Amino acid sequence: MNWVTGVAIYLTIWWTVLFAVLPLGVTSHAEAGIDKGDGGDPGAPVDPKLKKKFITTTWISAILFIALWVTIRFHLVTLPDLPQHAY
Repeated sequence: MNWVTGVAIYLTIWWTVLFAVLPLGVTSHAEAGIDKGDGGDPGAPVDPKLKKKFITTTWISAILFIALWVTIRFHLVTLPDLPQHAY
């Protein structure tokens, strides 16, 4: 795996993990009993804690990427030979 492929895979993992981490630990205005008034969504988070979630996403993604890199680098999982058909 070259570095461009590695960066692309890491960013894909990062975005996937971000969407998994975003809803964790969120309290909505409705759950907190805060009235948003007219036009406000009661499901909007009171404090989304985005900086903490970005940091959490980064280290989780790094661990997953390292596990994937080790698996690929040391051939821990190999794909079966694809059957070749004469067409």
